[in-house]
Amino acid sequence: MKILFRFLAVTVLFIGFSHSLAVFAADKALVERGRYIAIAADCGACHRQALNNGVPFAGGYAIESPMGRIIASNITPSKQYGIGNYSEQQFAKAVREGIAADGKNLYPAMPYTSYRDMTTADVQALYAYFMQGVEPADIPPSARTDLSFPFNIRQIMWGWNLLYLSGASADKAEAHPGSLERGKYLVEVLAHCSACHTPRNIMMAEQSSLNLAGSPLGGWYAPNITPDKSGIGDWSQRDLVTYLKTGHLVGKAQAAGAMAEAVQNSFSLMTDDDLNAIASWVKQVPAIPTAVADIGLQSPRVDINSVLTGRGTLTDSSTTDGAKLYENACASCHGHDGQGTDDNFYPALTRNRAVSALGPQNLVMVIVEGIQRKTSHSDISMPTFSDQLNNAQIASVSNYVRSRFAGIDDKVTAQDVQTLRDGGEPPFIMRYINWLMTLGILVMVSLLGGFWYWRKTRRSGRQQIR
Repeated sequence: MKILFRFLAVTVLFIGFSHSLAVFAADKALVERGRYIAIAADCGACHRQALNNGVPFAGGYAIESPMGRIIASNITPSKQYGIGNYSEQQFAKAVREGIAADGKNLYPAMPYTSYRDMTTADVQALYAYFMQGVEPADIPPSARTDLSFPFNIRQIMWGWNLLYLSGASADKAEAHPGSLERGKYLVEVLAHCSACHTPRNIMMAEQSSLNLAGSPLGGWYAPNITPDKSGIGDWSQRDLVTYLKTGHLVGKAQAAGAMAEAVQNSFSLMTDDDLNAIASWVKQVPAIPTAVADIGLQSPRVDINSVLTGRGTLTDSSTTDGAKLYENACASCHGHDGQGTDDNFYPALTRNRAVSALGPQNLVMVIVEGIQRKTSHSDISMPTFSDQLNNAQIASVSNYVRSRFAGIDDKVTAQDVQTLRDGGEPPFIMRYINWLMTLGILVMVSLLGGFWYWRKTRRSGRQQIR
């Protein structure tokens, strides 16, 4: 009897231990799935500490918007400064609807309009990852979101959401790895490609009829990525996968700015199945033609002996001569004829989309901000010249590069450079917000006045009847 009792006891303990191991394995798998979703959704791009090599997801990074500066929040499980007190339902509401646990509206710099269609299973996994797989960062915010009036009134987002946030999210069956359906989910939901590459209307909402057709992005320009010849029509699926994985495609494109960050922190860490799914979906979206630059013949080769003196030093550090600036600051890497290097580590400027694009934005911003892009394939670093060259010099060297290597006669000015540094041309709503507010007040006054007059005449008519 004792032997039987001991056997039963050991059996119960073994079953309980096995169940615990199974639960632990399931939780670990859920957290790992959430970690991958956070990579695919590029959560770390914004929700990072402002300082270099700071604490992951600790917040504080400033997102420059036309309306002002938006400070990314702490999304670690810190109970004091992060989302440690969020329930799964509150987390899902923030991700899908842009409403924080305290009821405040988030701004669509957080792409909840794309995450709206995130599946419940993915939201659950993402929640598990942030709560169990991320260390809490008890770091107080170093800055707060500061937007101009009336955009600092978060309640106005209620009306914006009513207009532009689509209907209730719908869960879908798990898409097969590498499938077109999986690609659509990645492009339109997790990777939220349209948030950058789709132009905005006057209310700063995405124009779905021009999906992925290119859009200004701060001082940069996110290019057309539809399969039109003005976009990526001449790219193969393999080209797209290579670019997403490495940020570099010989003779076609190099990732810089926000795209370099997306390659480094998101795309380069995704599976080949997912990258191929993304490429497959992008290659079959409706092709949308956009304007392209009228590229002419390259300018004659410059005699560098007449440009430089001594050992490649400028005779005048304040010069605004584009040829001299190029030879001094750029030629050592990109070559005197813009040919780059044989190993393509330093890209050619004669076959470069930043140089031959319709506008000079990306070329100017690369000169201003440089490039920092690190993947398992390469570690690319181009220095920033924002402190070495003034606006007039940056404008001059940009004009020279565009003219010399793409035959484009630009007239970028110092003021143009400053405008790009400040985030680009303000959108319609920012340029005319005062007029729109005045018009709105006049309409309201007119409606109230009309209503008052209608009530008055109605009462007068009743009195005459009596």
